[in-house]
Amino acid sequence: MSDTTQGQRPRRQRPKVVTLTDAAAARLREIMDEAKGRYVGVRVGVKNGGCAGMEYVMEYATEKGPLDEAVEDNGINLLIDPKAILFLLGSKIDFVREKLSQRFVFINPNQTDACGCGESVTITPAKGEALDA
Repeated sequence: MSDTTQGQRPRRQRPKVVTLTDAAAARLREIMDEAKGRYVGVRVGVKNGGCAGMEYVMEYATEKGPLDEAVEDNGINLLIDPKAILFLLGSKIDFVREKLSQRFVFINPNQTDACGCGESVTITPAKGEALDA
């Protein structure tokens, strides 16, 4: 099947909603290996909550929802909640290890603020220019 229709320009590939750093992919691979195939991937989204208004969500996905955006990056299957796509567009997920903690960190160009404790964020949906990138 071709990406061109007779007389039209070829379609360019859509950018991934979310990408993973090598560290995040390695940690997610470890987590998924421990799950022993019980899940189809990791669901990523946002929810209302916290003092800044929104929180990032990552959880095991047992199945792909009909409207989920499927992203494969570094060998990891990510399923993006359709309600979160405009909030996460262009984000990168990293995994950091610090002296007393380790965690996933979202590097999100749409994030405009975060609370002092780092648990919640303010995110503005991506504009049309980001969709054209």
